Amino acid sequence: MSDRPRIVRDEDALTVLVGDVGIARYVTRPEAPAVEAPKPYLHPLRTLSGAPLTGYRPWDHRWHKGLQMTWSHVSGQNFWGGPTFVRGRDYQWLDNVGSMRHEGFDTLTEQDGEVTVTESLTWVSSAGERWVDETRSHRFHSVDHGRGLWALDFSTSLTNRRGRTLELGSPTTHGRPDAGYTGLFWRGPRSWTGGAVTSATGRTGADVMGTEADWIAFSGQHDEIDGGATVLAYAGTSGGSVPVRWFVRSEPFPVFCPSPAFAEEITLAPGDTLGLNHRLVFVDRICAPDEAAALAKEHTP
Repeated sequence: MSDRPRIVRDEDALTVLVGDVGIARYVTRPEAPAVEAPKPYLHPLRTLSGAPLTGYRPWDHRWHKGLQMTWSHVSGQNFWGGPTFVRGRDYQWLDNVGSMRHEGFDTLTEQDGEVTVTESLTWVSSAGERWVDETRSHRFHSVDHGRGLWALDFSTSLTNRRGRTLELGSPTTHGRPDAGYTGLFWRGPRSWTGGAVTSATGRTGADVMGTEADWIAFSGQHDEIDGGATVLAYAGTSGGSVPVRWFVRSEPFPVFCPSPAFAEEITLAPGDTLGLNHRLVFVDRICAPDEAAALAKEHTP
C-alpha cells in the first residue's frame, strides 16, 4: 500500500487521502451559526486504518469541531464560539463572536511523500471589521503503514490589522483558573473520555493542566471497533512573550491545546505578527508512556 498522501478537493473542503482512507478533511467554509464563531476546521481526522481521532459539534460545546485554530479572548472579541468568560460574572452570552474567513489557498502541493496546504484567512469581528490577517499552513507527512502513524505540522502567522493593539488572552487571563484554552484546539471522540494523558515531564492526567512540557500524549479507546489510538502533540514554538502551556482534560470530555496565552496575555501592536508552530503525530494504537517518549524523541521538530 502506498504511503503517499494526496489531495482531493471539492467546493468547500479538501480531503487528504492515503490509499482509500481519508486521514483528514479540511472544511474551509463551514455552515455554522454565528454564535459558533464559524471558522475552518479539520474533521474527521483518522488513523491510517480509518479509526476516528476527532469529535465534531458535541452537545456540550457545539463550537468544538475536530482540530481548529481558535482564540477565546481578543480585545473583547470571541473567536472561539459560545459564551465569553467575564471576570466576576462567569460565562455570558454576548454579541461579540467573530469569525475566521477563508480567502483562498496560496499553495497545494504533493511531493516527496508529503502534502502541504497554505492558505490566507481574515479574522472578522462581530461588527464586520477586519482585525487579523492570517497565513496558515498544514503539512501532512511521515506516513508509515508499517508503524501505523502519520504526522501533521501546523503553522500560522497572525498579523494585527485592527489599527489598535490587540490583547490576546484566555478565560484564565480573565479570572477563571485552569481554563487557559486558546490557540490550536483538539476535541477528541466521546469514547476517549477518561483516556490516558502523559507529558514529557512525567506528569499524568489532570496534573498536566497549565504546565510547560515539550510534548503530551493522549490515548483513548474506540467505539464500534476494537483497540484505540494515541495523539502525540508538541508544544512547538510561539513568537509571543509568554510560554506555551498545556490546556488538557480527559474528563468530562477529551480536549487539549498548546495554549500560547494560558495565564498571561500577549499584546500585538498594529502591523505586528505572531507566529505559532505545532506538530501532532497520530498513532494507530495505544502507546505506553515509554513508547510515547521514544516516538516523541524521534519526531521532535
